[in-house]
Amino acid sequence: MPQIIATAEPFLLLGDRSKPACLLVHGFTGTPKEMRWMGEYLNQNGYTCLGIRLAGHATDPEDMIRSNWTDWVASVEDGFSLLRDSSDAVFLVGLSMGGVLSLLMSTRANVNGVVAMSTPYKLPDDPRLRHIDWIAKMIPYMPKSNEEPGASWFDKEAWKDHISYPQNPVRSIGQLNKLLGEMRAALPKINVPVLLMHSKDDRYVSPENMEMIFEDLKNASDRTKVYLTGSSHVVTRDAARRQVFESALEFIRRVGGQA
Repeated sequence: MPQIIATAEPFLLLGDRSKPACLLVHGFTGTPKEMRWMGEYLNQNGYTCLGIRLAGHATDPEDMIRSNWTDWVASVEDGFSLLRDSSDAVFLVGLSMGGVLSLLMSTRANVNGVVAMSTPYKLPDDPRLRHIDWIAKMIPYMPKSNEEPGASWFDKEAWKDHISYPQNPVRSIGQLNKLLGEMRAALPKINVPVLLMHSKDDRYVSPENMEMIFEDLKNASDRTKVYLTGSSHVVTRDAARRQVFESALEFIRRVGGQA
């Protein structure tokens, strides 16, 4: 079994049992490290925080290729089950694909709310998606973007310490596309409070995705949008992260209160 990449391990930070607990979910090809600073911030304010590792992540890209979208959902389900021992109230906090998983899971588990950051609504239109499994057999990986790695980051020192797979596994893109379909079908069923955050400077997932998600959250008991500037896609580690952390804390306090 491959070893987890150093500093990218899952984490558990115990807090006040009278407060809700937070399940932190990282993004596509990412690691729990993406969520570590946010977890530490929330924990300093008294919240128990569990940063999970999604199946196939933080080890070797071939592990991700062997994983299905249902495996990623199961990773979140496992984390939720563990957290229920710490608190009767649980918030799901997800970045990018972690936001997709958090929104979907809020219709499958008894959660108190969702914080979804940099979350895609759908993949860009591309005819290759219809043949993605066949293409993946010939081309296992593809670049994440056309620009130099880290070019879109505002905090270059944070970028140097960032860990993710360097390329996107092509088969996994197909699995993400299926997961997004599940999320879109679930959005109108969500009835818990939802906070959406997105950077206007995100060049990986366009900010229009947040508007489409917000529009479909017709039955959420509370829905809030926060636009950021001065941050790349990974808002939990880039220059605007303090605003992200404070917005999440204010939301959890406002709609969650004490467990």
